[in-house]
Amino acid sequence: MEGDFIKINKRLLPLSWLYGLGVTFRNLLFDTGVLKSRSFDVPVISVGNITVGGSGKTPHVEYLIRLLKDEVKVAVLSRGYKRKTRGYRVADAQTTMPQIGDEPYQMHRKFRDIFVAVDANRCHGIDMLTTQPETRNTQVVLLDDAYQHRYVKPGMNILLVDYHRMIVHDKLLPAGRLREPQEGKNRADIVIITKCPADLKPMEFRVLQRAIDLQPWQKLFFTQIVHDPLRPLFKEAPKLNEDMKWPNVLLLTGIASPEQMIKDMEGKCESIMPMHFPDHHQFTKSDAEAINMQFKMMKKPAIIITTEKDGTRLEHLDTLSPAVRKALYVQPIRVDFIQDEDKKFNETILDYVRKNTRNSSMAEGKNAPAAATGNNPGNRTRSVSF
Repeated sequence: MEGDFIKINKRLLPLSWLYGLGVTFRNLLFDTGVLKSRSFDVPVISVGNITVGGSGKTPHVEYLIRLLKDEVKVAVLSRGYKRKTRGYRVADAQTTMPQIGDEPYQMHRKFRDIFVAVDANRCHGIDMLTTQPETRNTQVVLLDDAYQHRYVKPGMNILLVDYHRMIVHDKLLPAGRLREPQEGKNRADIVIITKCPADLKPMEFRVLQRAIDLQPWQKLFFTQIVHDPLRPLFKEAPKLNEDMKWPNVLLLTGIASPEQMIKDMEGKCESIMPMHFPDHHQFTKSDAEAINMQFKMMKKPAIIITTEKDGTRLEHLDTLSPAVRKALYVQPIRVDFIQDEDKKFNETILDYVRKNTRNSSMAEGKNAPAAATGNNPGNRTRSVSF
């Protein structure tokens, strides 16, 4: 049920109150113009949250990449959390995971026809993307995890809210996991409740709509996580039959919230042995030894399942045993919109990009012959709030 992963440490509520004062004051400085937010000529779409931990940012950014990449030149800009480099860096064929971080590296490998860059200073990063010779044909910038980076004023602000950690039930850090008060949701143009069960009833949608309490101009969507077939991380592992029931599973994760993944696996395998590391954990030789030992002790037959993000940090760990390498699989995920609202979401994004992108095939498409049929969403009168 919604909110079922929330745990509040009531002893820390006084510290949360103090933290809230600081965050509220910072937001007030931006709201009153004391601290300045910059707008850019290029369309900028921000995807983020107001909670600490995974709300599904990467699969939602990847959804936007798939939606836009065949129409405009897309660039993804991230801070590159826990990378081993500093400043601005754009990924190329020689880039390694430690240089840009696990999530940007994952997107760089999956989408070779887009730009992926990292910079803690998002304003500087956008300037570099749009002026440097190798990337200045960028037509849309997707900001990954930048909801609190208010020095950039995105043209489209997308807020993700985990169904299992609804912000209306949570508390500010450190007692809860909110980065800022719930009122921060009012900056969003689109709010997406993520990781929803596929069997949500109509009454549950209405309850969630009332609970999130959005402003009239904000759009609300619901998405669920879809699991694609497992793929081997190493070439030694055989391809699995998609229809088979998994044997005993060692679930190896270094993500913020592994609970959902555990729940999703229930009924798909004989047994689950979770082995959890901190979010964005950099696996070491001693970690490999622990993984080797844990897998050796498991009842056979057995496989190891990890996330795509963890896979980028495990694939270069050369001390994993041959048995582990032969049994290690990655679980790719993607998002699907519930209630068949993907078309409505897609049109909202495409309309914004089309109206704000110059010299693109999308902009030209508004006057293309196909538009005369009335089936082109670019001809429909729509309202998008910024």
